[in-house]
Amino acid sequence: MRLASFNVNSVRKRVPHLRRFLQAAQPDLLFLQELKCRTEEFPAGELDGLGYRVHAVGQPGGRNGVAVLSRVPFEVVAEELPGESADEHARYIEVAAEGGRFAGIYLPNGNSGGAEGFAYKLRWMERLRLLAADRLDSFLPFAILGDFNVCPGPLDSPPGAMPPTDALVRPESRAAYNALLHLGLTDAVRALHPAERIYTYWDYGPAFEGNRGLRIDHALLSPDLAERLTAASVDTATRAQEQPSDHAPVMVDLA
Repeated sequence: MRLASFNVNSVRKRVPHLRRFLQAAQPDLLFLQELKCRTEEFPAGELDGLGYRVHAVGQPGGRNGVAVLSRVPFEVVAEELPGESADEHARYIEVAAEGGRFAGIYLPNGNSGGAEGFAYKLRWMERLRLLAADRLDSFLPFAILGDFNVCPGPLDSPPGAMPPTDALVRPESRAAYNALLHLGLTDAVRALHPAERIYTYWDYGPAFEGNRGLRIDHALLSPDLAERLTAASVDTATRAQEQPSDHAPVMVDLA
């Protein structure tokens, strides 16, 4: 089974990139982030003929948005992360498929909105930790994939590239990410590539050519899925195309 995650940075602009990725990589489940469209505006018709069923959760105003594309049967079990009733951001989707639960997330960046923006990020991560703990207690296979907007460690950004006050590397953000791992989740890419500088995001401009990126897109696996892990990679070819997203897809293969 192949799982994948891709922050498309406006899905209506990236349909050609998305089609090429689906045709080349053929993931069984693909989670998208940063749709930047309403639910009804998702260009599902432009993906016809590829064998994927789509479920999108968009947001008015062209912000946020997540979706799942699957070529295996699935049931949507959640379109929002529980724990904060006033939170109307489209940042979470969870499906039941292949005997497990799979969540796609677009975690808040935390650098905008001042102190409250960062506090929202930390609250969101704590809500995610509580949900993950509940899912793991059910002993069903469980995975979280998406844009976490966290560089977990020093190998996940170039030396000196990020000020320590940036929300992607602040100690509180990294501690909240590690709290997910302490539940028993495995960072799939880091598990198979423990000492490599691997990035999933490069700002527009010369950053990609100079490979000055960030690893902020992750796939976390429950223990039973981690035991089945055979490969984890970043599809930099998609980022190298013309007019790309600033993120590259992350792929995880399970036996």
